[in-house]
Amino acid sequence: MTTALRVPEELSARVPAEQRGPGLERDAVRLLVSRGTAVSHHAFAELPVLLRAGDLLVVNTSPTLAAAVDGRVGHARVVVHFSTRGDDGRWAVELREPDGGGTTRPRAGTAAGSEVRLPGGGRLVLAEPLSARGERLWWARASGDVPGMLREHGRPIRYSYTERDQPLSVYQTVFALPFPGGAGSAEMPSAARPFTARLVAELVSRGVQFAPVTLHTGVSSPEAHEPPYAERFAVPAASARLINAARAGGRRVVAVGTTAVRAVESAADADGVVRAAEGWTELVVTPERGVRAVDGLLTGLHEPEASHLLMLEAVAGRAAVDRSYEEALSGLYLWHEFGDVHLILPEGRPHPEHCASNSR
Repeated sequence: MTTALRVPEELSARVPAEQRGPGLERDAVRLLVSRGTAVSHHAFAELPVLLRAGDLLVVNTSPTLAAAVDGRVGHARVVVHFSTRGDDGRWAVELREPDGGGTTRPRAGTAAGSEVRLPGGGRLVLAEPLSARGERLWWARASGDVPGMLREHGRPIRYSYTERDQPLSVYQTVFALPFPGGAGSAEMPSAARPFTARLVAELVSRGVQFAPVTLHTGVSSPEAHEPPYAERFAVPAASARLINAARAGGRRVVAVGTTAVRAVESAADADGVVRAAEGWTELVVTPERGVRAVDGLLTGLHEPEASHLLMLEAVAGRAAVDRSYEEALSGLYLWHEFGDVHLILPEGRPHPEHCASNSR
């Protein structure tokens, strides 16, 4: 990403779209559309006329967890962000400290053997860093029923650019489904947040198809901008068939969110054929690796340092990403999970009915 690009603080979306004025719904956000270096400006509610009959949207069904809980290390207050449950029952966690403003900041001095007292009498003991990359995320053993504790005492993870705490329902997408054992995402798969049931029905009525996949996202601290860690994913056989049929028929496969890209590409072979798959994925989609099964991407706006931008470049190319982000900045688009969204489509001629739509 262009190193000179800086996102002003005032472009952070501080509250969800539906809380910005009377009568607004989740889809009351803006939509930047790019086809190569050609950019146009739309309302998200225009999505049904921007897509074509036969287009396939790949959506992530992972629900968002109330993954933040208060705790104590000795006399110090901490906030534990529960990220991912491992196969051995341990949890990957991030320890942060309250910042005095209702959110948190990174915490220094975390060490193996540290014990965290949790609500309801539970305990968490840090074992080892999740990765050799650093000591932000730790594998830890927790006593008791962690999903139950999160349901009773947890709250959604919130970062400092937001205005206030929100109920968990605000962080659930229309595609979220319950999973056995309380599995889900530490942070919302936010690209799908602007969809409403009404909009989904309109898309279906126009011949747009949906392929559900699952990727349970871990904690991605905004200060670190690390490549993604291993995450659990599943691509069902029915969705694999839908993706392969769309590709064979020359129709577009558009992933809703970087999480959907990671899931699908983890199940695709070198020729782009997708097969049913589930388990852990460590895939990092880069321009060098490219994408094999996905033609387009609907995504939020990411910070210039974010590793997600490598995935955008893999889909669209560096010049297209630079151009679209310059337009987003000059157009005063809003960033982060409650912000505006970006639709990357393959280069080509748009439908005549929306050639004239270029309003900000």
